Amino acid sequence: MKMLLRNSGIICRVNSNCWCVFDIPKKLSSLSDGSSIELDGKDVSLVGQDHQENSRIIDRRKGIDGVYDILQSGPWGPALENNLSLVDGIPQPELVIGVLRRLKDVNLAIKFFRWVEKKTNQAHCPEVYNSLLMVMGRSKKFDFLEETLGEMSLAGFGPSNYVCIELITSCVKSKKLREAFDIIQTMRKFKFRPAFSAYTTLIGALSAVHECDPMLTLFHQMQELGYEVTVHLFTTLIRVFAREGRVDAALSLLDEMKNNAFHVDIVLYNVCIDCFGKVGKVDMAWKFFHEMKAHGITPDDVTYTSMIGVLCRANRLEEAVEMFEQMDYSRQVPCVYAYNTMIMGYGSAGKFDEAYKLLERQKGKGCIPSVIAYNSILTCLGKKGKVSEALRIFEEMKKDAMPNITTYNILIDMLCKAGNLEDALKVRDAMKEAGMFPNVMTVNIMIDRLCKAQKLDEACSIFEGMDHKICCPDAVTFCSLIDGLGKQGRVDDAYRLYEKMLDFDQIPNAIVYTSLIRNFFMSGRKEDGHKIYKEMVHRGCSPDLMLLNTYMDCVFKAGETEKGRALFEEIKAKGFIPDVRSYSILNHGLIKAGFARETYQLFHAMKEQGCVLDTRAYNTVIDGFCKSGKVNKAYQLLEEMKSKGHRPTVVTYGSVIDGLAKIDRLDEAYMLFEEAKSKGIELNVVIYSSLIDGFGKVGRIDEAYLILEELMQKGLKPNVYTWNCLLDALVKAEEINEALVCFQSMKDLECAPNHVTYSIMINGLCMIRKFNKAFVFWQEMQKKDLKPNTITYTTMISGLAKAGNIVDAYGLFERFKKSGGMPDSACYNAMIEGLSNTNRAVDAFTLFEETRLKGFNIYTKTCVVLLDALHKAECLEQAAIVGAVLRETAKSQHAARSW
Repeated sequence: MKMLLRNSGIICRVNSNCWCVFDIPKKLSSLSDGSSIELDGKDVSLVGQDHQENSRIIDRRKGIDGVYDILQSGPWGPALENNLSLVDGIPQPELVIGVLRRLKDVNLAIKFFRWVEKKTNQAHCPEVYNSLLMVMGRSKKFDFLEETLGEMSLAGFGPSNYVCIELITSCVKSKKLREAFDIIQTMRKFKFRPAFSAYTTLIGALSAVHECDPMLTLFHQMQELGYEVTVHLFTTLIRVFAREGRVDAALSLLDEMKNNAFHVDIVLYNVCIDCFGKVGKVDMAWKFFHEMKAHGITPDDVTYTSMIGVLCRANRLEEAVEMFEQMDYSRQVPCVYAYNTMIMGYGSAGKFDEAYKLLERQKGKGCIPSVIAYNSILTCLGKKGKVSEALRIFEEMKKDAMPNITTYNILIDMLCKAGNLEDALKVRDAMKEAGMFPNVMTVNIMIDRLCKAQKLDEACSIFEGMDHKICCPDAVTFCSLIDGLGKQGRVDDAYRLYEKMLDFDQIPNAIVYTSLIRNFFMSGRKEDGHKIYKEMVHRGCSPDLMLLNTYMDCVFKAGETEKGRALFEEIKAKGFIPDVRSYSILNHGLIKAGFARETYQLFHAMKEQGCVLDTRAYNTVIDGFCKSGKVNKAYQLLEEMKSKGHRPTVVTYGSVIDGLAKIDRLDEAYMLFEEAKSKGIELNVVIYSSLIDGFGKVGRIDEAYLILEELMQKGLKPNVYTWNCLLDALVKAEEINEALVCFQSMKDLECAPNHVTYSIMINGLCMIRKFNKAFVFWQEMQKKDLKPNTITYTTMISGLAKAGNIVDAYGLFERFKKSGGMPDSACYNAMIEGLSNTNRAVDAFTLFEETRLKGFNIYTKTCVVLLDALHKAECLEQAAIVGAVLRETAKSQHAARSW
């Protein structure tokens, strides 16, 4: 072995290709001629050809350091390129590889890589390309990957197996599985053969996050490339597909495995029993259990325990007990896991006596129940809300098993859910006394439950009291508290906590931003909601589909229809496929904005997209069809909804009944009303009001009264809309006295009339010329600070004018105009007639001119009354003008009749 000096160490040449570096323990002697050094008191000679080679290696290392220092000296540009050009000689592959191995910035690496190409006027060798790929792997940036692989393909070589594995492993460690998948697909695009370990590493990582389809794609690619797939690999895929409920795909893989003559082992059978059972396929789990026995494979403890758990979850407790007894009978030492599973099964079914007996039986066999068994019982008691019993079991537990941190968390959880904060804090203190400090899960449980119980101050107090040396808040802690504060309208506090989250170097996820956006909008601060979305994008947090759906829903509810439309398009632009909720939000938002006619196109888009409509989606589409007049379509969709197994809700029936009532198909509406009642649907005031309105508008007032009577017998309270529907029907039928009785009943039942109610009553009283009574209602309306609409003003002004109360009528008329109101033709004509009849001919003529100037029609009767008043007042010039208008009006009317 020959040695040479390198900086403060010794490079030892093991062979022609391998060099090792050792630290020098003592101060080196001077090497004036390079002939020797002292190492632990011994001379090591460096002579002849080896000395020259050593010198070249030292020079090369200095060259790498020099180039690296130049690259780090500033941004890439002409000055940096000039400095690189001053380096002696043409850059050799060894130097380029050495520099690339030290670089972390992929953009800088690419620029250096291209500069060397230009400088040498030669293509790089495979080792240089592989070194560049490693830079991409270290930086996790793959913008230049496809270009680089394309060049390698043209040059006739590909990435090494080591580099391929390192690229995938790097992405997997940083949880960038999509990027890892894309890397392999890019390699396949250029006909490269990714390493076997790259495939298996990525498949394993994808299985952990239940990404079925990418796993299957990689698996099939391995088969195409001729890689030998193992039973373990089949088992991994089958487990994930089964757990996701994709039974057909899992069974297909199992059949493929058997067809390829693979031996199904006990591990795979246990996986199938567990996974198929967990997705509710109990009969399938039973099939695998019997099949393994038929193939001579003896079920082990895992098999039995899995099968018992499957049966317990399916509420098939008797079968679970039978299997447990079958297993326990043949064993001298009880299986702890089976006992724990059976105890949990009894607890979930609420059979706590049986669970306790099983605990005693376990003790009787000389096996002390574990903390897991007790935790199982405590969990079930918590779900049933049996707090006192849980605390009793907790005390008994201490005789057999030491409570662990999970035990305390279970107790704290159930106490917080029950709103018993004081006892929860006592349990927390007992936990500390037992030498176990609350972990972040303990804190998260308390904060989450307190927020949901709207005890925000207590939740904040626990957060502020956290000892960060022992337990630091995590993303869940911040998320729970931010959401809790926001939902209570304390959005500024929520935002301050979000800023504190950033200070703790916690990266907010899409859930946090979803909460902030939703709660700012709910607080009426839509601009702040928009700012949160922009800030999220600026910080590089990618929105998920739930966030975009929530944001779109908020935007539509804030009345920003076009922004809502744009967000729906943004969902597609970001690569998401709009789901049934996306379409429901869009549909509902457009309906509320008056674009119900677009429901039909959206409905078909949902069908083409393959969306499976849920109850909410059906309700939204049905409502849209009804509001756009397509009631038959809505009716058909209601029938489809029932045939698909979706139970129509009160909203479904309400939309269709209202739609039918509005187009006078009242008998069908009533039949649907009766159908809803027969199905046990709790009908609300809105549905009753729709029928009252429908019957009232066609004059079927007796039936409207019967509906109102039934509404009140059901214990429901008519709202102002209900009364207005009935009052409007009575007024149109000229049943004014009955309307007055109804109005009084409304007030007696403590339902406050609104401006629509008063407008209906004023209009009705004016119709029967009870103008003074109408004016009383008008004054009452004013006292209640209810603002009349244009129809109410016009009706009241005309009524007072016709009644001869011209002073009040004229004052009301002027007040109406000053408030920005627009009197119509009928209002002007009524005022002109009223002024004429009360000998105010000049005022009447002034108003006559104003009416003509505004382009309103002057009635013939109005002209005659005004002409007579002007003659009496001897206003002959004005009378001549009115007479001319009267003649022109008569001529035009005669011409119209002749035509």
